[in-house]
Amino acid sequence: MNAVCERFLGSLRRECLDHALVLDSRHFQRVVSEYVRYHNAARPHQGLDQQTPVPAKRPAEGNIVAFPVLGGLHHEYQRAA
Repeated sequence: MNAVCERFLGSLRRECLDHALVLDSRHFQRVVSEYVRYHNAARPHQGLDQQTPVPAKRPAEGNIVAFPVLGGLHHEYQRAA
């Protein structure tokens, strides 16, 4: 489990904390919790055949809409109904 934890923490640092100015501990908690939600629900993982750890029903048709995550640092893409 140590390797999994180190990989996630490296991802958190490189993809999130290196690009954000954290003001205090409450802001840090909010930024990390939003990144964890994005990491598990929207970001594809290569080891899972480009699926997310949290399975979701995704429609096959419709326009693709981008939703900003972490103030626009990342984007979550979904199909509009």
